[in-house]
Amino acid sequence: MATTRTPVQLTRLRDRARRFVELATTPLVPGDFWEVIDPLRGGANPRGRIVAVRPETRDAATIAIRPGRGWKGHTAGQYVRLGVDVDGVRLWRSYSLTSPPRPDGVITITVKAHPGGVVSGHLVRQVRPGTVVHLDQAAGDFTLPLVRPAKALFVTAGSGITPVMGMLRDAAGSLADVVLVHSAPRPDAVIFGRELRGLAARGGLRLVERHTEVDGRLTPEALTELVPDLASRHTWACGPNELLDALQDTYDAAGHGDLLHTERFRPAVIAVGEGGTVSFADSGVTAESDGATPLLDTGESNGVLMPSGCRMGICFGCVIPLREGSVRDLRNGAVTTAAAGDDIRVQTCVSAAAGPCRLGI
Repeated sequence: MATTRTPVQLTRLRDRARRFVELATTPLVPGDFWEVIDPLRGGANPRGRIVAVRPETRDAATIAIRPGRGWKGHTAGQYVRLGVDVDGVRLWRSYSLTSPPRPDGVITITVKAHPGGVVSGHLVRQVRPGTVVHLDQAAGDFTLPLVRPAKALFVTAGSGITPVMGMLRDAAGSLADVVLVHSAPRPDAVIFGRELRGLAARGGLRLVERHTEVDGRLTPEALTELVPDLASRHTWACGPNELLDALQDTYDAAGHGDLLHTERFRPAVIAVGEGGTVSFADSGVTAESDGATPLLDTGESNGVLMPSGCRMGICFGCVIPLREGSVRDLRNGAVTTAAAGDDIRVQTCVSAAAGPCRLGI
């Protein structure tokens, strides 16, 4: 004979079953087991699985990632913080997204391996499809407006092409008059070189390549000669700080500062000090550091396992306690001083020694 249960009885049964499962899995929670079965299910942050690795140049590669549950999408030109395990240690870095939003949901980043770069070298030369990585949500405002400008100029150098490539791919056909001035050491070092030259050949943009081994570094004066109608173009620029600073000064001096939009991979250094002896107290490491080198770089170059994130002073993923001494904020010159017994949190990616200092790591 069938038994009919009331809603109250069904609720009690579900509660008992849930408590039994939680008791059986303690100290873990049931969600921990689901994440073992399905890593892309995600916890506090989304995860993604690498589905392809494609070489771009001899030291750059595009990584295609299928994000899992919790990924909220992105706008072309934004960046994403990516966490990857290297030799058992999870390291975080920020990379521009080089793909527009795609129907299949796959996103791409394009990474250039820097000399001594642990994460960039791993992603370009060692990571394989199938690897699960950790993601933050996309961020950044280096994007095109919904109402496209009549004339657009992109100025890039080296891997500064990466966020612009995302925008060019997304805006194909919606930008009527586009000029791209790109600087790289040689023709074969131009990331996306074949795609960009093909786009230019089809009339999608006017491409100006500058090769530093022949032409030298790109300057605002050279840019003015290459793009005579510079003042009538909204400009998006990404590259070394020296180039961006020079462009900002030139645009401001001409009264066109509102036309220039920049994206930096490193914070702009406004002030440097005399440096000093840095003690990483918990690690037993002591190092001499100048007044322009971030504490994060000083620690990593001396073998200290430093927390890190965007490396631009945005995400606060590198914050550790300053126990004693002084450090200088490289962005504005502000000096923070701690007395013995203090526990003042400082951002190591944008702070340098301003005399002797002792850090709690």
